[in-house]
Amino acid sequence: MDLTPKQICAELDKYIIGQQHAKKAVAIALRNRYRRSKLSEELREEITPKNIIMRGPTGVGKTEIARRLAKLVKAPFVKVEATKFTEVGYVGRDVESMVRDLVEASIRMVKDENRKTVEAKAKESVDRRLIDALYIMEKAKGGETPADVLKKQVSEKYFDNKLENELIEIEVLEGPKQLDMGGAGVEINIGDMLGSIFPPRKQRRKLKVSQARNLLMTEEADKLIDQDSVNAEAIRRAEQDGIIFIDEIDKIATTEHKGNDVSREGVQRDVLPIVEGCTVSTKYGQIRTDYILFIAAGAFHISKIEDLIPELQGRFPIRVDLDNLTKDDFLKVLTQPQNAIVKQYQELLKIDKINLTFDEGALEKIAEIAEQENETSENIGARRLHTVMEELLEDISYNADGEVSVDVQITKEYVQNVFGGNISQYDLKKYII
Repeated sequence: MDLTPKQICAELDKYIIGQQHAKKAVAIALRNRYRRSKLSEELREEITPKNIIMRGPTGVGKTEIARRLAKLVKAPFVKVEATKFTEVGYVGRDVESMVRDLVEASIRMVKDENRKTVEAKAKESVDRRLIDALYIMEKAKGGETPADVLKKQVSEKYFDNKLENELIEIEVLEGPKQLDMGGAGVEINIGDMLGSIFPPRKQRRKLKVSQARNLLMTEEADKLIDQDSVNAEAIRRAEQDGIIFIDEIDKIATTEHKGNDVSREGVQRDVLPIVEGCTVSTKYGQIRTDYILFIAAGAFHISKIEDLIPELQGRFPIRVDLDNLTKDDFLKVLTQPQNAIVKQYQELLKIDKINLTFDEGALEKIAEIAEQENETSENIGARRLHTVMEELLEDISYNADGEVSVDVQITKEYVQNVFGGNISQYDLKKYII
């Protein structure tokens, strides 16, 4: 992926309002990966990513920047919460699981790509299996139609999509069963453990033709894929292109020495070797974490970045502050991104024949209410807009039944009527999960 930093920022602007400093930092980090890939192997080994730590309140775009970045370059991506990890010996997830999750995400990505390359061949096998199953079902009904004629009739109907809702019985491979090892946060795939001893089990299922096709397509495509090359490519991508987003890193920072600070510092010391660069064993092979890009984020309301252990701070040389959202930002969030909130609600209500429109005054009032609520109660960033919109459209959503087409214009007066003179009388927190 050879997008320039300016092009990366332009792509991020389609989904995230403001936060130009953070966008620039991630765009440069991404471009540096491309630059590194063009160097000689000897020099490439010496250059590691410059990890980023983002500081800012919830709902201002920290996670979204990282997620969109990974989508943009089709890089393996996982988001983990630092609070889910605990020091070795305590109950909680092992820190190495974040790397294993990244490899799993990479395996899924490479598999999906490979499935597309064998799609045509797999479809031939699937069509054959489905036509055979339909033919057997028709034959069982009796009748005097010769076998070859009957099969031809079934085949023609199948390819004309006239049998999509027919129920058929097919054999499919059983999905792997996960064994949860309780509080240790470890799951063992029983299929992998017993795969070399017993052949994969099949089960008979009754499904519509359309449903059966989807299941069988995956099964037949997987037969045509070389799993060893998938594993090798997935490990390579996770190592060289992987992005791990560690959220709520401020929650494991040690402030004053209280009872749980020992455990928090322990988590930091366990995370440190992963970020520094180590080798982690996975069921697909070993992976080095030296070249994975780590992006950490936290609100840092109570603690400061400086409260993290110095070694961990040193592994996040790039620090960016994200700004609180203003009324103007909220106004842009409502209308400008490709997945703008107003558009989301319009499309949702369109299903029930409600044609929703907002005038400019209404949008300004909604943005003003969102800003005011964030200032007077908990600052939850852009998520506040969903809170306000749910309250605003509650009656409309409740009464919509899809029977009659209705045009609804949301005006500034309508917004004021819903929220009254004093918006704080509404307990908007009931909408926050």
